[in-house]
Amino acid sequence: MQFYRAGLTDEQLLMLHRRILFPRMIEEKMLVLLRQGRISKWFSGIGQEAISVGATAALESDEWIMPLHRNLGVFTGRDMPFAQLFKQWQGRKGGFSKGRERSFHFGAPEFHVCGMISHLGPQLALADGTALAHKLRGEGKVSLAFSGDGGTSEGDFHEALNVAAVWGLPVIFMIENNGYGLSTPVREQFICKQLADRAKGYGMKGITIDGNNILDVYQTVKEAREYCIKEGKPMLIEAMTFRMRGHEEASGVKYVPKRLFEEWQEKDPVQNYESYLVKKGLLNEDRIAQLREELRTEIEQGLEEGFAEGPVVPNLQEELHDVYAPAKSTATGIPESGPVSEKKFIQALSEGLEQSMERHPNLVLMGQDIAEYGGAFKLTEGFVEKFGKARVRNTPLCESAIVGTALGLSLEGFKSMMEMQFADFVTVGFNQIVNNLAKIHYRWGQPADVVIRMPTGGGVGAGPFHSQSNEAWFTKVPGLKVVYPSTPEDAKGLLCAAIEDPNPVMFFEHKALYRAITGPVPEAFYTIEIGKARVVQEGEDITIITYGAGVHWATEWATKHPETSVYILDLRSLLPLDYEAIQTAVEATGRVLILHEDTLFGGLGGEISAWINEHCFKSLDAPVVRCGSIETPIPFAIELEQQFMAKSHLDGALEKLLSF
Repeated sequence: MQFYRAGLTDEQLLMLHRRILFPRMIEEKMLVLLRQGRISKWFSGIGQEAISVGATAALESDEWIMPLHRNLGVFTGRDMPFAQLFKQWQGRKGGFSKGRERSFHFGAPEFHVCGMISHLGPQLALADGTALAHKLRGEGKVSLAFSGDGGTSEGDFHEALNVAAVWGLPVIFMIENNGYGLSTPVREQFICKQLADRAKGYGMKGITIDGNNILDVYQTVKEAREYCIKEGKPMLIEAMTFRMRGHEEASGVKYVPKRLFEEWQEKDPVQNYESYLVKKGLLNEDRIAQLREELRTEIEQGLEEGFAEGPVVPNLQEELHDVYAPAKSTATGIPESGPVSEKKFIQALSEGLEQSMERHPNLVLMGQDIAEYGGAFKLTEGFVEKFGKARVRNTPLCESAIVGTALGLSLEGFKSMMEMQFADFVTVGFNQIVNNLAKIHYRWGQPADVVIRMPTGGGVGAGPFHSQSNEAWFTKVPGLKVVYPSTPEDAKGLLCAAIEDPNPVMFFEHKALYRAITGPVPEAFYTIEIGKARVVQEGEDITIITYGAGVHWATEWATKHPETSVYILDLRSLLPLDYEAIQTAVEATGRVLILHEDTLFGGLGGEISAWINEHCFKSLDAPVVRCGSIETPIPFAIELEQQFMAKSHLDGALEKLLSF
């Protein structure tokens, strides 16, 4: 192994030695504790330390890093207190995640380290987001995202690299090629000669380096950083290495040929670098022993502090409180005075979005065809001319990467709105939403200031992949907020509120309402509190609880049946639900029908019905009745679609309720 100092001072060389030795000594101690049964699990990076340590040292301290399981050198390289790290690994409250996360699945904004999720690939797109934030501000900074060789097989790898290349983002993608994805050898992951060769397909620079040579890693990342900033482009680095332990200790290494351990032991990154410094006269046995003793003392002190802290004492209120980032009370309500004009549903949404862009210079819009074309439904038409392409961004066809980019922007204090061209397409970004956006604040206190607009619903003859109602998928995900307005007035106020909110909001917009519904909308900026239902009309005979297009179906039915006094409650927010308003609506009539366009089984109506049964049973004069669409995918032919829709079954459901 050849080391080239390339102008590095003696102090820099010794700094790198200390930084690579520290994680190795921590790991060796962790393995002892594991054998003693004093810790429960460990993902070892022994043999790969040069990559984490060298890359981290080459960056500025305020540049984001997205590490994975085997990147202890990132955390120690950012000088995170070892005692707090150990508490994190032990699941103690004094760690970085209050005991809510395991091992290295945590982040720390103050150290610019982003917590991973077990799905690996989605982390890459977050680096796109932080890099985009730097680019928008004109800052000379990069972001660095790690991937294993196995992770390069995921679609998220392709999406993240493609977005970074197309948008010219200063991102360094670092592949740690250690030969195995758990037990699957690289020959079963890819057939190209080197993973760095894939860079050509994205129009970016790629390079393969010796990942066990800390000076090669440090200098390569240093040069890559300068290149990314100067050229405004990403870069792919493949670092060849080998892990000397199992994927995690319980998995063992029986699947690895013994000769590979012998070969790579000769390439040990710590021993070889230490030998180099001894030959250069910068280290000797006494200085090495002294340094090891200093680090051992730091480790033992950290362990003593970590073991001294007892198990977490659960606090129910704190757990529930930390699911969402605190939101400032910005709800202004619908203005009582000022100019009001008649607007279509889609015009109200457009106006709310435009006013939010004016109000928040750090708000970025992203989506397919939303720029010059104005979006599939023309909601953002004219926005490019007013706000510029930097803030109104057409995206490649890659929903997962754009959700991840939106979250990355949030790490840097930006707000973002992503338009799913159709709510149906959310499936290819589902993982990012339910595992990254929704959980990040609970996991390590990082807000996800992201709104995802979801054009949804049927009645337009668009078939199974452009008309389904999927809002119920998200109402069971703690950390998300789910909003579904039915009127132009609410559409504007709730969209403005969603953008003000620092939490991730799934904002559903029924396509059939876009141009069919018109109503008075205040021209000034205003917000409507998320989580508060609206009483459409009061009544005494029956209650219909609904949302979206269902509000108009219910109102239409009530108009046609003046002999029945109907109480109609528009939920507006599906997560959180306004349980107080639901209880009031139940008590008003004692007979309740829950109406939604979603299919009946698994729809939100089942949960609301169960809650009413548990909490309002004494107020009921009849069983709660649900009305939803039939249990098939939504069909294309208008005749079939009409039969499918809940609206076609409303008469029968209400007759059943009234006749009880």
